[in-house]
Amino acid sequence: MLKILDLVQPESIDEAYKVLTESHKSAVLGGCAFLRMGSKTINTAIDLSKLDLNYIREDNDYIEIGAMATFRDIETHPALKEHFNGVLPKSVNNIIGVQFRNVVTVGASVFSKYGFSDLITALLALDTEVELYKGGRMPLAQFMEESLQKDILTKVFIKKTGRIASYQSLRNSSSDFPILNAAVSKLDNNWLVVVGARPTRAVIATNASEKLSNGEDISNSAKAAAEELSFAGNLRGSAEYRKAMCEVLVKRAATEVMQCR
Repeated sequence: MLKILDLVQPESIDEAYKVLTESHKSAVLGGCAFLRMGSKTINTAIDLSKLDLNYIREDNDYIEIGAMATFRDIETHPALKEHFNGVLPKSVNNIIGVQFRNVVTVGASVFSKYGFSDLITALLALDTEVELYKGGRMPLAQFMEESLQKDILTKVFIKKTGRIASYQSLRNSSSDFPILNAAVSKLDNNWLVVVGARPTRAVIATNASEKLSNGEDISNSAKAAAEELSFAGNLRGSAEYRKAMCEVLVKRAATEVMQCR
């Protein structure tokens, strides 16, 4: 059960950050979809709904996603369907149900670095940056490696490079959390291979990415991804099963990318 003792709705991002840093028991809220699944008490909850962060914008160089944009926004936005082989809408369109996707926010999901995240895996396969109020703008891959700090993720930027991507996942049922997921992308001869839900957070498989970039065949590169990454077991699957399925998903995603024109 989620219990909130005090709710604050700041009028500015400056005010939101001030409230956040005044107490170690304060927290920024997203859509609270995942929070409601567990048991947690928040002394001061900060709602960003008045800060106009619920948007997706496109310019000549980037697609900019506000922190309060929902997964449903990602799923239905025309620009995201058009670019990157539609990898972002495809990564979220099976998550639980439409009502759930209408409240889950991009900012909360990315900032929390959920290991089961479908969206983070897809975003890491693109040329993605995040902007934090205090920490500034940085590549998503760098943000994923840093320890969590008291900060507010305000925006996500995806560079329109023409990168082609594919997202694949393995689930017990179509609307369940993933047992494993993978995303593969290609820009000219530069490939990226990402694997998530291991069940720990998504990471770039650097060796597999380099092999594909150097022209090695898909089967060997997919095997390299399974060998270089670590996997663990939980109720959804064993470490051995995830390792075996990693090779399958990476091969499937890379094959789709090769077939795209």
